[in-house]
Amino acid sequence: MRVLLTGIPGWIGNRFLNILLKGFNTKCPVNNWKIRCLVMPGADLSFINNLSRIKNIECIVSDVTKPETLKNAVSDIDLVFHMAGIIHPKKISQFYQINTLGTKNLIEASINAGVKKFIYISSNSVGGINKKPYVLMCEQDPPRPYLNYGLSKYKAECVLKHFQELGKIETVVLRPCWFYGPNQPLRQTTFLKMIKKGRPIMFGNGENLRSMTYLDNLCQAMLLAAERKSANGQTYWIADERPYTCNEIYKTIAELLNVKDFKPIYLSEFVSNVFFLFDKALQQSGLYVKEVHVAGEMNKNIACSIDKAKEELGYNPKIGLREGMLRSIDWCKKNGIIV
Repeated sequence: MRVLLTGIPGWIGNRFLNILLKGFNTKCPVNNWKIRCLVMPGADLSFINNLSRIKNIECIVSDVTKPETLKNAVSDIDLVFHMAGIIHPKKISQFYQINTLGTKNLIEASINAGVKKFIYISSNSVGGINKKPYVLMCEQDPPRPYLNYGLSKYKAECVLKHFQELGKIETVVLRPCWFYGPNQPLRQTTFLKMIKKGRPIMFGNGENLRSMTYLDNLCQAMLLAAERKSANGQTYWIADERPYTCNEIYKTIAELLNVKDFKPIYLSEFVSNVFFLFDKALQQSGLYVKEVHVAGEMNKNIACSIDKAKEELGYNPKIGLREGMLRSIDWCKKNGIIV
């Protein structure tokens, strides 16, 4: 099996590549896979170079926004895992250039090269927010994209569906939720540091539900999607076994960080709703401010059911919030990020 990975170097991509090289408990014969990584021009390849000592990994410098650079990347490839994307851009246009057009460019190049299967890492933002707090979102629900990020990922899903229905290529869409795990980016570290100080901001009463996706759980789902022929043409929500309240998320992290005097600052939901309206206005003008976006989202119920993935893929998320966050915090401590 000749496999192409996008999104490397990157949080998900790096972890998935590491798992492929060390093995994972699925029926996928990953030891026989020939791995090629599509890397952006100027990317830091030190991570890949270190892993290459374990197994030969081919790297091809390409840019998903430039179709003319993709031919060599997809040549002689059987399976594509498309993890590349942008979550917090500087300009709104980058959502559509990278998440939508980039995906379209890559799947078209894949079809032309005879790729058999294309697995796309989408987002919970395609589903938006829960209509009712404790009614979990599922695959049968009509998409309700959350602002431009959600819309850019939904449009990418539509591209895959179009080619799937034409019989050009097999596709699988996975919709993970709020990521967490070791090797986290700055935005996640900032969140942990805020809780460590003991006075994190909480919008509303903290009882809103959030589904979260530990990285290894997502990697398991990706391999299952590659393995199961019945997954062809399907979309799956991928998350931990159950959603968590924001209070539970904050308190679990505080306990793991040994915060002695933990007293969140509860702000009215009205404040978060004002941030949401401000975020919406900024995005309509083409601008994006990460802090405004996050503040406008944190009082929302964003929780999904993983029943379909469990029943059809055999998905079994073994890592939950406490163990996953413990691993994340241990990684931060080992790397001197959190003392």
